[in-house]
Order: sequence, then structure tokens, then C-alpha cells
Amino acid sequence: MLPRRSHELPPTAGLPLRLSDLRPGAATLAADIAAQLGTPPLQLECSGTASLLIALTALHELQPQRRRVVVPAFTCPLVAIAVQQAGLELQLCDLRAGHYDMDPVALRAACDERTLAIIPTHLAGRVADVDDALAVANNVGAYVIEDAAQALGARRAGVSVGLAGDIGFFSLAAGKGLSIYEGGLLLARDPKLHEQLARTAARIVPHRFGWEWKRSIELLGYAALYQPRGLRLAYGNPLRRALRRGDPVSAVGDDFPLTIPLHRVGRWRQAVGAHAATRLPAFLDQLSAQAQRRLPRLRLIDGIEVLDDPAGAQGTWPFLLLLLPDQKRRDAALAQLWQAGLGVSRLFIHALPDYAYLADIVPAQDVPHARDFAARSLSISNSPWMTDDDFETICRTLEAVLI
Repeated sequence: MLPRRSHELPPTAGLPLRLSDLRPGAATLAADIAAQLGTPPLQLECSGTASLLIALTALHELQPQRRRVVVPAFTCPLVAIAVQQAGLELQLCDLRAGHYDMDPVALRAACDERTLAIIPTHLAGRVADVDDALAVANNVGAYVIEDAAQALGARRAGVSVGLAGDIGFFSLAAGKGLSIYEGGLLLARDPKLHEQLARTAARIVPHRFGWEWKRSIELLGYAALYQPRGLRLAYGNPLRRALRRGDPVSAVGDDFPLTIPLHRVGRWRQAVGAHAATRLPAFLDQLSAQAQRRLPRLRLIDGIEVLDDPAGAQGTWPFLLLLLPDQKRRDAALAQLWQAGLGVSRLFIHALPDYAYLADIVPAQDVPHARDFAARSLSISNSPWMTDDDFETICRTLEAVLI
């Protein structure tokens, strides 16, 4: 294991908040981001998962005879929890071999007249194949919801992700490109569907001032600690404690409550996000330039596959997602790097059927490609705080493991 440093790199490249962001201001966050992305009006919710829950609830009201929601078998556990809370049935779809997209054959087998929605996922800021999901959805009469939780600012043929499907959503959680600690943005390209989403949210999302106070205090803590020295306290030390007790699920934060809180986002947090959002386009450009400069070095390492975007797409780069040849060598790399404070981590620990705490939510299913992806993947932070020397240390460690 490499020696630990006095400072800690985050696993993702979030936009740091400034003191000036915390001043009061206009609650224009959703409108400001919509203007940046060139989208129809965005609907602000208290989390990306709440956005998905609202979307599923709204669609089920439009097609109450349909109850199945098809999701990739390797994705955030919160997706499964949202489907459960909406009172719907989860249907897993295995991945393409060695890729984050859903397998086309498996997707067609998973969908029929009972399918309400298909959820392609722009995983790790990479742009997913939405066209295949749209073709299948059109064939069976289902909707497409783009999970762009990790891809705010990503584009496909020059257009923001989230607009190819019927509905899209982004996350503003801690560590994302733009954060108000917890928040989500929901959009629909059809005005009538946008109105349906707004009506559903007005009906099911309460004013819960206790939750908003909690999130406001957490946002202040995030603003103070999201920097290399503060992250050792807020992220690095809890990570190492979880790994010492043999709990990788907690180490990466995959242990979510089984109920998604719903509440309205207050004016102050909206203003904080609006202030910070003025720096978001330049920040995303900086991350993209840094990734493009560093990706060739990784591709020189024999045995490593770097996940990238399809032609014509420009994803965001919160971190670099890699596949190693096998789980043994992936684990050997993590044994050296995960606790070293260098921003090396895992995206999700398991394929969805393999989380013990989701056993009552996720059906048992053979999803070999999703399990292989979970077993061979690791992530490298693309934070601007990572120096060239830090990155070279990671690369040399990977080379040693892969000899």
C-alpha cells in the first residue's frame, strides 16, 4: 500500500464552493442551468432520486396498466429503491460485455406490453446509447427516462443529454459537477409531459422544513470541507474505517436508506447553486481538457481499457472509469491505491442483485456481464487537485500490477 498523505483527493471532481456562493440571492438555479444547457425549463427537486421517483409516478398515472421498469443491472442502488417506492416492478437488463450500455438482445427480451419505462444510464459522465432504448420503447409503447445523474453538461450531437428520451434527470448531490449537497433537475421535452411532472411533484412533494434545515447545514459543511485537507476528515477517514471492517459497500456510500425523502428545496440553497453555476461551464471544460491530456497515458498501459464516449458525443469527466483484465488484478491495484488518498475508488460495489440489503427489492437474476463489470472496474478522480505527479504514481502502480 502506498503511504498516506496529509491531504485527500475526492473520488469525483466536484465544483468547489466559494464563500461568496453562500450569500443570499435569487432562486434561479433551475432557470440558469436550463439556459446553459439549452433545454426546456428544468424542474428542481430535492435529489436526483426524488426526480426519478416523480418521473415514474407521473408516467404510471398516464399508463396505470404498465408496471415494469427496465434498468441496467449495474447502476446506482437508488434506482432500484425509487422503482420500489413508486410501487412498480424492477426488471433488470444485463450489460454489453465490457461496457456500460445495456445489451441489445437482453433489452429486447426484457421489454413487452407490461413495460412502463426503460432507463438508459449515462454512467460516470459517459454518454449512453439512448437510440437503442428508444427503438425498443417505441416498439412496445414504453417511455424512456435518461438517467443523467452523473452527466450534467454532457452532450450528444451537440444537444444536452436528457432530451433524446421522454424524460431526463440530473443530480446535484455532493461531489457532483455542481452541488447543493442534495438536489435534482428534471426535464421533459414534451410540454404536456412537463406539466404532468409538475403536477405530480406538487401533489406528492411536501414542504418539510426540518429536511431543508438539515440539507442547509450539510451544505455549509460541504462548502467548508470539500477541499484536500477537509476531505481527509469528511471522506478519507470514514472510507478507511469501512474498509478495515470489511465493508466496501459503506466505503463507497452504496448503503442507502430504503425510503427516499421528499421535500421542497429552499430559496437559500437554490441561490447558492445559482451563484456557483456561473463557473460550471468553464469548470467542465477544464475537466474535459485534463481528461484528454491524461487518457493517452492510461491507454499506454497494456491490459487497461478506458471507457469513453461514442462518436459525436461529449461526456463530462468527473472521474476516469477503467476496466482491468480480471478481478484479481483490479483488487491488487485497489490494495495499493484505494486508501492512499489519491482519489482512486470503485463506482458501485456490486451488480444490483448482489446487494444483500436490496434482496427484497431486486429480483435474483443471472447478469454475468454486469457482475464482470463490477468485478473489473475502478475509477480515478479527475479532480483539478490531482497533480501530474499524483497521476503518474497511479499509472506506475497500475503498470506494476499488470506486469
